[in-house]
Amino acid sequence: LHKTVPLIEKAFEFIKQAAAESTVLFIGTKKQAQEAVEEEAKRCNMFYVNQRWMGGTLTNFKTLKKNIARLNEIEKMREDGTFEKLPKKEVILIEREHRKLIRGLGGIRQMTALPAAIFVVDTVKEQTAIKEAKRLKIPVVAIVDTNSDPDDVDYPIPGNDDAIRSIKLLTSIVAAAVIAGREMTKPIEERDEQIAAPLEIEVAEALTMEEQLENTALASVIVPKEEEEEKRVGF
Repeated sequence: LHKTVPLIEKAFEFIKQAAAESTVLFIGTKKQAQEAVEEEAKRCNMFYVNQRWMGGTLTNFKTLKKNIARLNEIEKMREDGTFEKLPKKEVILIEREHRKLIRGLGGIRQMTALPAAIFVVDTVKEQTAIKEAKRLKIPVVAIVDTNSDPDDVDYPIPGNDDAIRSIKLLTSIVAAAVIAGREMTKPIEERDEQIAAPLEIEVAEALTMEEQLENTALASVIVPKEEEEEKRVGF
């Protein structure tokens, strides 16, 4: 992690500026990343995808809005009693459609514009998202493991993208950068300086956890059965 700190600092400053101007999209759909991505994105009030990346989420924003409208429509049908008037088979199909939409849109259903940047946990698994971002010239911040190509990333953060503890730690630093950036948009007299510049605290915590992170190194070669199943079915 000592070698990682300069790159964390660079990514932190970029995310802080991006969050001050717009939004940052957190992406991590692998099992080990799902909880951390959702928790940290919510902590800094940003959008996230942690279940399934739907192709065209960035590059076909018009279709994304249609899918979100459909998701809202289905939920309205649940509430207004429409389901009770439909055949059971049709309801089952609609419920299946709803589950699929929630997986891909649950964390971005309020997103009305493209983000200023994306933060990615696993660049190999999230290749489609990265390609879409690069096509639109949206900067990519990502955890880069030994099996990743850093050339695809604008702001790489070397780290273990399989160990839950490592993912949580680095994702929390990105969330802290977002919070710091949002704090900078406030009038000077209203800013909390401890929030506006928390990187030193975050990095200090990271360094004290270095030994613990080393103990999770085996996680990088262990792929849960659920992860294998996801790869097999293409989700």
